[in-house]
Amino acid sequence: MEITVELSQILINEAADQQVIVLKETNGDRSFPIVIGMSEILAIDRRLKGIELPRPLTHDLLANTIEQLSGRVEKIVINDLRDHTFYAVIHIQQGKKRVEVDSRPSDAIGLAAGLNVPLFVEERVFDQLEEP
Repeated sequence: MEITVELSQILINEAADQQVIVLKETNGDRSFPIVIGMSEILAIDRRLKGIELPRPLTHDLLANTIEQLSGRVEKIVINDLRDHTFYAVIHIQQGKKRVEVDSRPSDAIGLAAGLNVPLFVEERVFDQLEEP
């Protein structure tokens, strides 16, 4: 089962290589952090703020490519947690065809941030996070 989440915090620490985003359950209290890199967090922050650059960066390029191929990002799903690493899938609708693309969560969330698409987390990921 997929649980709707939102990007609730972006924690940027310019003195560190690892940055943190926090996903929070929309209709609940569960949340968890995902550690990402500096370039990824700056891209997410820029896209959320609607800051456009003269030339497309990676997330912009991916969004433009999907659009030019007559696709539309439907949703992002954080679908697995293995060995302390999160996994995500980008769900794309292209005409009558549905495509699922494996992704790092930071890239999928960066793409979603600029497109206003929903974010989900598989229930089993929350379950794994709650295990002792």
